[in-house]
Amino acid sequence: MKDKLKGVAIGAGYFSKFQYEAWSRIHEVDMAALCNSNLEKAIGIMNAYGIKKHYTDYKEMIIKEAPDFIDIITPPETHLEMCKFAADHGVHIICQKPLAPTFEESKEIVDYAAEKGVHFVIHENFRYQPWHREIKKIIDHGEVGDLFSLNFRSRMGDGWGDDAYLSRQPYFRDYKQLLIYETGVHYIDTFRYHAGEIDSVYAILKRLNPVIKGEDSGLMILNFKNDAHAIWDANRYNESHFENARYTFGEYLIDGSKGSLRLYPDGTITIQKLGEKEKTHSYRHNNIGFAGDCCYIFQRDFIDNFLLRGTFETSGANYLKTLKAQDAVYKSAKTNKPVFV
Repeated sequence: MKDKLKGVAIGAGYFSKFQYEAWSRIHEVDMAALCNSNLEKAIGIMNAYGIKKHYTDYKEMIIKEAPDFIDIITPPETHLEMCKFAADHGVHIICQKPLAPTFEESKEIVDYAAEKGVHFVIHENFRYQPWHREIKKIIDHGEVGDLFSLNFRSRMGDGWGDDAYLSRQPYFRDYKQLLIYETGVHYIDTFRYHAGEIDSVYAILKRLNPVIKGEDSGLMILNFKNDAHAIWDANRYNESHFENARYTFGEYLIDGSKGSLRLYPDGTITIQKLGEKEKTHSYRHNNIGFAGDCCYIFQRDFIDNFLLRGTFETSGANYLKTLKAQDAVYKSAKTNKPVFV
């Protein structure tokens, strides 16, 4: 086995810096090149994170560099063509979410990568936030017993006013589907990670800011096959009372047969057993990178599994279950009825 895996990436947008920075701390990887049409953005990333080569044509980059894997950090409508070309050349793929504009196109990408025999993983990092990893351990250890309900409340406050999203992710303004497609999908996946597979959904979705095209407020209810349920009460319009609204992205309450677990906006986790006082649960989380350094944690896990030829939590096949639930949420909101997944 060679000393380092050779990686390349496409994209130099707002979020990409978190991923490039994380790669710079994973010593088994040499990020050899990046592709982006904007040279100025590319040079800033190359200088910051030690990437030596720049391309404007991703096909040329894949052919010339012959990488082990590619990290695709581009808008969803570009993914089908890019993923197919990488798979055709035997390059393993990490693809940014949203995976594609439709479920059908997402499935086409996943099926194509499987046919070509390459690893295909979606960069779904919320389940890799350190508090969610720790909460999974607590649940699996039976600390709160059998799960009854999971309730997450998010107020991101970045979507009010006439200039909503312009400073960071202006393309959000034109998404015909926004809150669930861009943000709620993270929570569908995280709830699945904590509670298991989804049986049915019910949702109410609204647009609060008239300057955007998609929904920015919603109540999403997920019913699980184990009889637990999850509620995501969220909007991107109103503001959080916590200084860093994008650390945990909100507050989480999990109720079970033995007691309750709470996640606070500063990353604190507490457990309150029935008949006992709430106690702080000790674990490690760092306010670096994005949301507790979850990009690094995800990318570290990808490399560890790549080297061991293991399974990937956010593999294409697994993530299609999340996307099927996402489609059901939109169908429920449109029909005002529960929808089975």
